[in-house]
Amino acid sequence: MAGKPNTAPIIIKRKKVIQGGGHHGGAWKVAYADFVTAMMAFFMLMWLLNATTEQQRKGLADYFSPTIPINRISGGGSGAFGGDSIFSEETLAQNGTGASQNHPTQEEAARGDSGTADSAGEADAVAELFREIDAKLQGMGGESAVMENALRHIVTRLTDEGLVIELFDRADVPLFEEDTETPTQMLEQLAILVANTAQSVTNGIAVGGHVRASPVVLQDNPAWDLSTARAATLRQLLQAGGITSDRIQRTTGHADRKPAANDPMAVRNNRLEIILLRDIRRN
Repeated sequence: MAGKPNTAPIIIKRKKVIQGGGHHGGAWKVAYADFVTAMMAFFMLMWLLNATTEQQRKGLADYFSPTIPINRISGGGSGAFGGDSIFSEETLAQNGTGASQNHPTQEEAARGDSGTADSAGEADAVAELFREIDAKLQGMGGESAVMENALRHIVTRLTDEGLVIELFDRADVPLFEEDTETPTQMLEQLAILVANTAQSVTNGIAVGGHVRASPVVLQDNPAWDLSTARAATLRQLLQAGGITSDRIQRTTGHADRKPAANDPMAVRNNRLEIILLRDIRRN
């Protein structure tokens, strides 16, 4: 009988290797990360829509909207980009070295070395000066009850021509005797108030008169003469209040052609306009 060998038996163990890790692999982690990122972006978008203004949203939209660097308003050539010559008065490129005309227009012409920076600075200075005048005018309302009542007849606005100080009738307190150019005590107080305020600058002044429409259509409309006469009366009151005659640039009667209210016969259309023309000089 043969003897048993002393060596241990060889056992082969087969191990199953699973590629990708986990029961379902690792692809789900990538998909989940993409989902979380998308949800985060979605909630951020919803927050931005709720927390920003319409102008800010437009700015964000413009940021993500690709545009070509040179567009039609840039000027510079007549090639594929559709620009024009920088010397053309029809373009917005006003910072060139000159213009194609010897005397270009003030609005659209290239203005040589000065460009548009000086014009922008001058406009800012004028606007700031007019704001100071407006604040000074409105600040007089707290001085007395009379001033407070007088300011109920005043509206100011800034236009391209200058600062417009509008004096208008109220139903209970008119500025003139009915259908005449005779001023009331209220208009005299308002004229002194405006004259004192306007003396802080040396701007030219334009005076305009407006009246409401007549319920009867007449061939010879008296509104023209009446509005002109009322404007002349206000000019005289301003000069009596200290405004020198050389500052008055024009006195105009507009009749009933530019109503301030929808109803052409409304009392609100009886008004006077004092325009401080654009001029940055101070006293």
